[in-house]
Amino acid sequence: MLKILILLITLICLPCVAATDIKYTRISDEKSQYFVKLIKLALEKAGADKAYNLKESKQTFNQQQQVERLLSGELSIMWAGTQPEYENKLQPVRIPLMKGLQGHRIFLIRKGTQAEFDKVNTLQDLQQLKAGQGRFWGDTPILEHAGLPVVAPVKKENLFYMLDGARFDYLPLGVHEPWDEVNKRENINLAVEQSLLLIYPMPMYFFVSKDNEKLRQIIESGLEAAISDGSFDELFYNAPHVKNALDLAKLANRKVIKIANPNLNNKTPINRPELWLKLEE
Repeated sequence: MLKILILLITLICLPCVAATDIKYTRISDEKSQYFVKLIKLALEKAGADKAYNLKESKQTFNQQQQVERLLSGELSIMWAGTQPEYENKLQPVRIPLMKGLQGHRIFLIRKGTQAEFDKVNTLQDLQQLKAGQGRFWGDTPILEHAGLPVVAPVKKENLFYMLDGARFDYLPLGVHEPWDEVNKRENINLAVEQSLLLIYPMPMYFFVSKDNEKLRQIIESGLEAAISDGSFDELFYNAPHVKNALDLAKLANRKVIKIANPNLNNKTPINRPELWLKLEE
C-alpha cells in the first residue's frame, strides 16, 4: 500500500518538476539562431525537449567570456571553432556543427583592392598581406602558424572598421558569413573577395562544462540521431545564410589555398565523411 501511495505521489508531482535551463549567450544576429535550432533539434531527437528549457542570457559575451561563464555555471553551453584551450577546460561535443564550413574561408576586403588578390596564387603570395581576426578566435593561431601576419583586436565589430581603415588587408570569414556582414554595414567600404578560398580543418562544436556530462551526452546522442535520419543536413542546408552563401560562393570556381590546423585534436572525427562539407557542394 505504501509503495502504491509513493508511486501515485510521484506521478502527480512529475509534471510539477521544473525543467532544467540550458543557458547560452545573448545573440543578436540571425546566423546564431541556427545553433539554437540545432540545440532544440538535438533535445527533440534525444527525447529530452520536455526536460530542458533554452534560456538566453541578458548579456552578449565574447568567446573567452563564455568559457569563463561556463566554468562558473552562469552559462550551460557555447558554440565555437575548437581550440586546445576550450577542449582542455570544457567538454566538446565532437560533431562539426557547420560541417567544417567554418574552415572554408572567404575574405572581406576593402572595395577597390580586388586586383591585389587576383595576383595571389600561393600561400607565399598571401603571406605578403595582413589578415584580421578576433584575438580569442580559434582561427587566429592557425593563420599565424601558416606564417600569415594577423592583426587581432578583442572585439569583432572593431575588425570591420579596422579593415575599412586599412589596418589590415583582408578578414577571413566562414563561407556563410561575408555577404551578411557586408549587407549589415553598407556605410563601410567593404566587399567580398571574388577569387580565393582558404581551407583548413576547423570544426565548430558545442561545448559544455566538464561537470555537465549529462548534457553533453544528451546533445551528442540527439545530434547523432539527427545525422542518421537526415534532419541535421536538412536544417543545415536550408538555413538561409548557408543556402545563400553556398549559392554565392561558387566554391569550385575559386583558387584554393590549404593550410594545416596544428591544434586539431586527434579525436577530431576526420574519418566520418557524413559530418563534413564536400567542396563540390
